[in-house]
Amino acid sequence: MKSFDFKIDPLTGEPYFEVHLRGQQVLTDPLLNKGSYFTIEERVSLGLVGLLPHGVSTLEEEVARSLDAYRRKPDDMERYLFLLGLLNRNETLFYKLLAENLTEMLPIVYTPTVGLACQRLSHIMRRARGVYIHPDNIGAVDQIFANVPLPHVQLMVVTDGERILGLGDLGADGMGIPVGKVSLYVGAGGLHPAICLPVCLDVGTNRPELREDPLYLGCRRPRLEGADYDRFIERFVLGVKRSFPDALIQWEDFGKHKAFRILDRYRERALCFNDDIQGTGATACAAIMTAMRIKGERLADQRVVIVGFGQAGSGTALQVRAALEAEGLSSEEARRRIFPLEVNGLLVDDQEGLDERERFYAQPRAAVADWPVADPARIGLLDVVRNARATVLVGYTATRGLFDATVLQAMADNASRPVILALSNPTAKTECTPEEAVRLTGGRALVATGSPFPPVHWQGRSVVTSQCNNLYMFPGVGLGALVARASKVTDRMFIAAARALSAMVTPAEEQRGLLLPSMNEIREVAVRVALAVAVEARDSGVGRLLDDAELEALIRHAQWKPGFVPYRAGSPGRG
Repeated sequence: MKSFDFKIDPLTGEPYFEVHLRGQQVLTDPLLNKGSYFTIEERVSLGLVGLLPHGVSTLEEEVARSLDAYRRKPDDMERYLFLLGLLNRNETLFYKLLAENLTEMLPIVYTPTVGLACQRLSHIMRRARGVYIHPDNIGAVDQIFANVPLPHVQLMVVTDGERILGLGDLGADGMGIPVGKVSLYVGAGGLHPAICLPVCLDVGTNRPELREDPLYLGCRRPRLEGADYDRFIERFVLGVKRSFPDALIQWEDFGKHKAFRILDRYRERALCFNDDIQGTGATACAAIMTAMRIKGERLADQRVVIVGFGQAGSGTALQVRAALEAEGLSSEEARRRIFPLEVNGLLVDDQEGLDERERFYAQPRAAVADWPVADPARIGLLDVVRNARATVLVGYTATRGLFDATVLQAMADNASRPVILALSNPTAKTECTPEEAVRLTGGRALVATGSPFPPVHWQGRSVVTSQCNNLYMFPGVGLGALVARASKVTDRMFIAAARALSAMVTPAEEQRGLLLPSMNEIREVAVRVALAVAVEARDSGVGRLLDDAELEALIRHAQWKPGFVPYRAGSPGRG
């Protein structure tokens, strides 16, 4: 049942909410609650007289009050809980506070603090957000979606909790990720919170400690697998298509093989993408494109080593290969410049057990047969870096210290400006720190990391490290696909988005070591990425036939700036 509707006054053109709730119900609905901002007229018409203090505050005063309280919290977890509480109490105030302090609060609402919060979610739960769909209620999926009080859902962030960040299977406690991603869609991308829905597909967990935890709130059973799992996902997608036919689905933190299977199965049937595969890959590729400008070299002349060839690693390989082909290389030539490694070392084409994507990027055995290596049966990272003469090193392994002194010094021997992307989250699982990368390459490394790190002071200069965060990519991709009314999200959209993102890095930022734009520009980043996506959708025949200026105007108009609109009383229970 909808709690309100968007309306436009036909006489004055004034936007307003037609509110279907009354009294305390209005104050407990986070999308409707204005706190002390309610006008006298709204208090009378909505049954709020006497339920609020006499004073009427401005939104700026409410933000100042909340920021003061936030900064008094003693640690990051307490700050996370404060922000989550504010989100559950007054969404407009939360997003105004977040938008004005995004650089400060991003590590709290998302990585690295959100990982710790997910590990404890059942223990710190105050109020559930979004919807939880599990094997016992999937048959009522239409009713579940009918119960959503939002006026018009256009975007869903969906997880099954199997591979949360670098933390693995967290079951229903992985819901912290969709909640956090929705916050960033709104705070960074500018989507209105009333169109965004976090979704947990609670298909169980294979962690006995979760199933045995008396406070765990998810399904206490092993995960659905095989045909049962596929049927569950199919029923979910069909339910989305019935209830929200124009909604975009962002798949988030699924297990590796399920993620690829789901993306391949539904990318032509539904408007959807996988952020871990496509968003991560495009963001990393944008950072590499910027590094090439700084180096004054072509990507075609690089040798790219990708360690950890799951969703993020193969997504990065896809984007790098597309960029190499755009420079004139054949598909085969491009693939031979990419060296994928997994736990058992370099992927080689005569290995058993490789899946389709791994085999596509695996190096021919003949190409590495003459390499001097410690163990031909397992060609390790240092072997690859030395023999391939790697110039770009990308890590998605969640293995702290994997890029050790020998690896980093070997990279420095191979290139005047080695590119080091240590992209694992959280901070404790990064392959190397920026300080290690800079120091062990004699200050020459171009570095980006998955989590935020402070600047590195090296021989009288300050080296700033970009956080290679999907935040640069997914809000703009979602915004652009929705504004373009795209029928599907394509790989070419992500390639266009990567180019647009890299192009935003200024020469002054490049001089400081940044490979991605400043986080302070994140809403403009979303606009540029969205425009690139919308233009590509149009040019490839899957989006609206509007010129560039029209698309940009629509994108900028679609970005919501947190603020309250007038309320008018509607019929209670309507909707």
